[in-house]
Amino acid sequence: MKITLKLFGSLREAAGEAETEVELAEGARVSELRHWLSERNPLVEKLGDRLAASVNLEIADSDVVLHEGDEVAFLPPVAGGDGTGDSSPTPEVTKLCTISDRSLDEREVVSRVAGPDAGGLVTFVGNVRETARGHDIEYLEYEAYPEMAELEMEKIAKEASEKWPGTRVAIAHRVGRLEIGEAAVVVVAASAHRDDAFIACRFAIDTLKVRVPIWKREVASDGAYWVDDHA
Repeated sequence: MKITLKLFGSLREAAGEAETEVELAEGARVSELRHWLSERNPLVEKLGDRLAASVNLEIADSDVVLHEGDEVAFLPPVAGGDGTGDSSPTPEVTKLCTISDRSLDEREVVSRVAGPDAGGLVTFVGNVRETARGHDIEYLEYEAYPEMAELEMEKIAKEASEKWPGTRVAIAHRVGRLEIGEAAVVVVAASAHRDDAFIACRFAIDTLKVRVPIWKREVASDGAYWVDDHA
């Protein structure tokens, strides 16, 4: 059977390709595909348990059985820390959560959740700063698994609405090259009460940095490197 294998971030860079078709025996599991990849890419073993896998946009355990036509991705640790296709939103976008390679418009993201019932509206904007981890940053590069990233962000927005009933959350994240001062992410929470809006906004950005498959490459004056949650 044939499956589509996708690679991202440092793993993609080490492999020299983002996508390939792999032929496996019927009934093969995620673990067997990982072994196939580890024989060709030493970074797999270096990442160890920090390397996650997804099957058809859902996180999958190593014993999941694969089927003809499945799309499997191996996901290095996400950008975490402080901090490709184009599904770029326009002002007419109706989705709450989006990945874009265009500059983010804070007002447009606010419009996704604003309403007459929102007594409190909290916005978080994460910008590219000029220093990080003792390095002088020249620019950043963000890479995402866009379809899965948008699904995960939608899940986070839904979780926030369940934790704080009546609260709405919208998220927009950039990919591609970002200069100093540009917005990398915008998170907006709207609720009847300001306390719920503040808490939901904080929950969304903190959870995004742990769960959403987006990777950050910092290009500094002394070199370039991928950032993950162990950096």
